[in-house]
Order: sequence, then C-alpha cells, then structure tokens
Amino acid sequence: MTAARVRVFSGAYRDSLMLLSASRRMRDGAGVRWASALMATPGGVAELAEAGFPAADLGDAGANDLVLAARADDQAAADAALERGWSALFGEQEPGEPAGSPGQEAPRTVADAAARLPGANVAVVSVPGPFAALAAHQALSAGLDVLLFSDNVPVAEEVELKERAEGLGRLVMGPGAGTAVLGGTGLGFANAVRRGRVGVVAAAGTGAQEVMTLLDRWGVGISHVVGVGGRDLSAAVGGRMTRAALRALDADPGTDAVLLVSKPPDLSVAAEVVGACRSKPLIGACIGLSAPGGRIAGVPMAPTLEAGAVMVARRLGHPVPDLSRGLRAAAASAAARLADRRTAVRGLFTGGTLCYEAQVILGDLVGPVHSNAPLRPGLGLPAPGHAHVCLDLGEEEFTRGRPHPMIDPAARLDVLRGQAGEEDVAVVLLDVVLGYGSHPDPAGQIAGACAELADAGVAVVGYVLGTRADPQGWDAQRATLREAGVVVTDTAARAARTAAAIALRQPDLAAGGHG
Repeated sequence: MTAARVRVFSGAYRDSLMLLSASRRMRDGAGVRWASALMATPGGVAELAEAGFPAADLGDAGANDLVLAARADDQAAADAALERGWSALFGEQEPGEPAGSPGQEAPRTVADAAARLPGANVAVVSVPGPFAALAAHQALSAGLDVLLFSDNVPVAEEVELKERAEGLGRLVMGPGAGTAVLGGTGLGFANAVRRGRVGVVAAAGTGAQEVMTLLDRWGVGISHVVGVGGRDLSAAVGGRMTRAALRALDADPGTDAVLLVSKPPDLSVAAEVVGACRSKPLIGACIGLSAPGGRIAGVPMAPTLEAGAVMVARRLGHPVPDLSRGLRAAAASAAARLADRRTAVRGLFTGGTLCYEAQVILGDLVGPVHSNAPLRPGLGLPAPGHAHVCLDLGEEEFTRGRPHPMIDPAARLDVLRGQAGEEDVAVVLLDVVLGYGSHPDPAGQIAGACAELADAGVAVVGYVLGTRADPQGWDAQRATLREAGVVVTDTAARAARTAAAIALRQPDLAAGGHG
C-alpha cells in the first residue's frame, strides 16, 4: 500500500522554473514514489490523472491554482514531500498570501512590477504558452528586453513580438530561450563563466552552454550570450533577433569576436543576417549545416560546437588544449572488452542540441542514427531494428509528469539501466549538464547505473558540460563518472567520436579532427 496526498493553493501562481525546482525537492526524500508541483491547467490535470490522482481530488481548482501532489511508501513520507514543495515555493510566506513586501499588494501586471524596479532592463517570462506573448508585449511596453522562457508560442505570435521589438530597439530572446548571459548575469539554465572577449548568439540552448563553458575552461571567457529561440533562423521568423543581437555585439566595446550557434538555419536567412556583424570577426557553429566551401556569405561555418569554439579561440590568438589526449587508448581498451555481438550506440541525452550534434557526428561515422525510433511501451527503449539511436530525454514523452532530466537526473535512470539487457548495445553515450538550475549532483545520480552497465559488458562514454565555478563542480562530477567506469571526454563532439570509435573497434577515430 502507498499513501497519496494532494494540496491545492488557490490563486498561488508560480512559473514553470519554480515548479520544476519544487518538484525536484519533493522527489528527493526517502520513500517518495512520485511527486510534482504544477498548476491545475488542463495539461496539469491530465498529468495528475495519469499519475493516479483523479480530478475529484482537485475540487474546482483551475489554471491559476497551484497543486502539490505526492505518492509515497507511507503517509509521513508523502506529507514530508508536500512540505518540501511548499518550502521551495513559498519560503517564509504563508501559502495563499500575495508575494511582495509586507502590506504591499503583489503586482498584477508586468508594468506594475517594472514600476517597482526602475533599474530593471530585462523581463524573464515563464508562463503557459497561450499567455506568454501577452506578457512579453507588456514587458516591451514597459521598456524591457525579454527572455521568453515559455514554449508552445505560435509562430505568428513570435513574429509579431519580434517585429515589434525591432521597431522598439529591444530584444525578444525566445520563445523557448532557456539560456542567456547578459553583462555577467546568467538567466535560465546558464553556467558560471568568466568575463571575456567572445559574444555568443545562439538559437540552441545547450549549444550556447557548450560553447560558453568550453571558452571558459580554455581561459577565453564570454562577454555576453544572447539566446534567440530555436525558430529565429527559420524562413518564417527571418532571423529578426539574430540580426539584432549581432548588431548589438558588433557595437559592444567588450566583444572582440562573435560566435553564432544553431542547428541548420534557413540558408537565405543566414546569408542575410550575418551581414549585421560588420566590424568584428564572426564564426558560425551551425551543426550539420552543408554550406558550399564551408562558408555562408563569406563567414566560416564550423560543423560542430567544438569546432566553432576552437575557431573563435584561435582567431583571438588563444591556445586550445589537446582535446583528444588519452582517448585513443581509452577507446582501444573499451573496445577490447566488448563481445562481438555488441555493435550499436545508444545516446541518452538531457541536452537537445547535444543530442542533435551526436546524431550528426555518429551519422557520418557509423551510419544512420535514429532519434525518434518507435519506443517499446512502458520501457522507453528503442524497438528492434534500430542499431544506432540518440534520444533527447528532455522531450515530452519522457518528461510527462516529471521534471526535465537536467533538473531530475533520475528521469533517465530506467532508460539507462535498460540498456544492459540489450545484447547488441556496445556503447551508451550520455551527457551531464551542470550550471544554475541543474541538479546539485547529476553525475552522482546516474553513477550507479553507469557502473551496472560497465559490469554488464557495455561501454559508457560521458561528457560533463560545465565549468569549475559551477555549483556542482566540474572536476568532481567528472571524477564521479570515471569512478563508475565511464570514459569521460573534454567536449560533447569528442564524446560522440569516441563512442563511434569503440563501436567500430577503430580507436583512431577518437583522436580525429575537431568535431
């Protein structure tokens, strides 16, 4: 028997970042089987129903009402989970009381909030998609730039927002912009990076994190990171915010070179917007892009995030460490322990851009890689016939009813452990993403499963995205994985190459060119 508990707080809206953090806190206690903090939107009610909490438990709760729900081994553990969620969301405030200073009514609009903070210049919008554009328009009207963390915003609304922002001389970063670093301040899932000379414009969240952390670890540093949203370089959106961000960095006296990061853009859009950077070196890291001569409108285009970071560092005359050191020997040792039947690669990622980059690299080296292969019901494992598979475990089919795996690494444990029973799997390839907002010990959460895979005869290759200044500690996280038998690389691209080298029994591939 298990105990289930539900508490509803009327009119206590909390944004998605706070809800994800609270859900993680709720799940951390002993005896908790399932727990979540969410708003009673139709989607939230559906998640609760899927987890076994009927709508009757919620009374007449609606989209502006907060729900804490937990199922645990006993009543005490369930109650403790709700208390942790309450503490994470309300702190010293009494549930149901408006936020703000004692005796002061909470602001009801973005304009009201901006008036109370006259020095503010950026609004972070993290509300359900149907309401996100309205909140972003309010922020623009208040004279603020916008980091639009929300997703599920229609393209037409995105275009309207960005056209208006252009006219106002403002930035709308997003929708779905999870990362930015502006004037040394990290927003969303950012990393603790040193100030430096490279500005980054990114239409890819973990892509931005990868290049900013590489440049930090190489001593180059970052001036600003501007996330523009994954659709900005599409034909529909037309690169409006990419152009604005490039102009801003081109005019910034603290920026000496600019790195543009994206998945394959619309070629005509990319050719038009790169001209916005007129006075400073611009390099593109457009993963998987096929550009004639490796250039778009004269701008060099690197095929991977690693290669883009290397190119910009060298353009500034900064040395780059040997990124392949020790990998040939590690790949040879891992391959020698594999049974002959083990030839497949399984990529299990928390970062969507890192997953895409791995698909591109593995596709060039080992053959077709499937990212949306049919899944076996209830297991989240690839169906037979898909030798090489890369899964973004942050996608909805894996996160429904639970936090993103960057926040709760346990979300991929079942999938990770399941690979031990797959007789054709040679290598499991994975990422660990550090930084603000990520789990305090992501490597520790998966180390046991990695050791089980190694004991079962499966090689594990991992990459830790982060810096030494990140709260989790880059060196400590890498050491945890190594102690679990994981081959740990210095870049995400290098991890994909090493996985291919092991699966193909060709160790020299691990030491190939950048990316």
